[in-house]
Amino acid sequence: MKEIETLKEEFITYLRSREFKEDPVNLYAPINYILQLGGKRIRPILALAAAELFGEDSSSALPVAFAVELFHNFSLVHDDIMDNASVRRGKPAVHAKWDINTGILSGDMILIEAYDQLTSYPAETCKDLFEQFLKTGKEVCIGQQMDIDFETAQDVQIEDYINMITLKTSVLLASSLQMGALVAGASKQDQEHIYNFGKNLGIAFQVQDDILDTFGNEAAVGKKIGGDIVQNKKTYLYLKALELCDKNEREQLHLFYSNKNALTEEDKIKQVKNIFNSCHVRTYAEELKTNYRDLSISHLNAIQVPGKNKSTLLSLISYLDNRTA
Repeated sequence: MKEIETLKEEFITYLRSREFKEDPVNLYAPINYILQLGGKRIRPILALAAAELFGEDSSSALPVAFAVELFHNFSLVHDDIMDNASVRRGKPAVHAKWDINTGILSGDMILIEAYDQLTSYPAETCKDLFEQFLKTGKEVCIGQQMDIDFETAQDVQIEDYINMITLKTSVLLASSLQMGALVAGASKQDQEHIYNFGKNLGIAFQVQDDILDTFGNEAAVGKKIGGDIVQNKKTYLYLKALELCDKNEREQLHLFYSNKNALTEEDKIKQVKNIFNSCHVRTYAEELKTNYRDLSISHLNAIQVPGKNKSTLLSLISYLDNRTA
């Protein structure tokens, strides 16, 4: 089985060979820009690894891998606009480098190009891929709206948060795997297991992202630490803190997240992190991440393929579990 870095390099080589050179330049240059900013390339790696898991060469899933990477970057371009985030992967976000209109339109084109990649497969396979891709696209949009709604909602529960991150983040990871498996001709049962492997791993992945957003190193993460706090995002850290902290701290958190205070962004981040630390919410978040990681492994174990075929995905679990960015 190919190692993670080998699959990543295979995808990057394919990505570079698919640089968009069409006109108008102001539409396609931002697409090339966001794709060249780097990133972990987790979603395309998952698509390639899934094809290999079920006995196909990873090259068969390269168009699917490119499609999911395009879709992911489409969502990032639009997310940065909605979040008013000026930095992406340590560089200016698309709308900051160009303008908001360019960001919106180029993001739209990225999505269209993502769907176009699936047309390279035979008709029946293409149909199944489109159905899965459309389902995932709808779910990601629902998850994004839930995330936006949560910023002003007062009654968000931890289970609401889990549902939101499942839709916003983990279903794309799960679909990357399932579509790679579909290309490889995996059975419906095995497709369900690999999907659930990805879904639960995706939840663990997002919880780790939330931890890094608050407690990570800015240079390693590639964006300003504390962005979730500034944007009043109801992450697991915040919701668990409300559950664990005393009355005074709870009132403070509600005040900080209501924007009815005179704190600077830096002071708000500092004060909220102090409460998070006093409640030990990072420990609880690490435990939650581990529980979902273990559940994902149980689905991988249920897939009926030789054990050696699972080595790449097992190593990916270890990588995600220990990442700092």
